[in-house]
Amino acid sequence: MGKKYYSQEFKTEAVKMVLAGKQSQAKIANELGVPNTTLSTWVKRYKDNPEKGIAGSQVLSETDFELRKQAKRIKELEEENAILKKAAAYFAKNLK
Repeated sequence: MGKKYYSQEFKTEAVKMVLAGKQSQAKIANELGVPNTTLSTWVKRYKDNPEKGIAGSQVLSETDFELRKQAKRIKELEEENAILKKAAAYFAKNLK
């Protein structure tokens, strides 16, 4: 399973919940379905640079995320294409 992408709004709300202190961070992480370590990272980055807000915790912009996803898909398609070329050459050779 690959990395899961969380929206900016989701991260902001999660950090606000932790900072409100009404529940433990672990409980909030569990309720939101986020690994506790991920939530800890968001909170730490927010506390390190509050002026930047939760945006400081977003490692990849949405555009960068899409670019990486598309690059991964291109690589998969290139590998499939290479396999098909080898298979076609193999079968063409055996037809003679």
